[in-house]
Amino acid sequence: MKKVKGGTILIELTKLNGEPILINVYQIEYIELIPEAKIMMMNGKFHLVKEDKDVIKERVVEFLRSTRIENAWED
Repeated sequence: MKKVKGGTILIELTKLNGEPILINVYQIEYIELIPEAKIMMMNGKFHLVKEDKDVIKERVVEFLRSTRIENAWED
């Protein structure tokens, strides 16, 4: 996770060319495995990343835990 100006927290992944990319978890619509991960964003754009589904899932869950979103529905 990365903290950027304004306090927004993003997950860091790696493009196929090796460059790091910061992704806003709340803007992810879905992820295709083709076999690399194709992250489709809400705006219709997509990013191809090196990380597999398990790494992406782990980073998203870590992000949600850090914001306590995953506990929002618990009593």
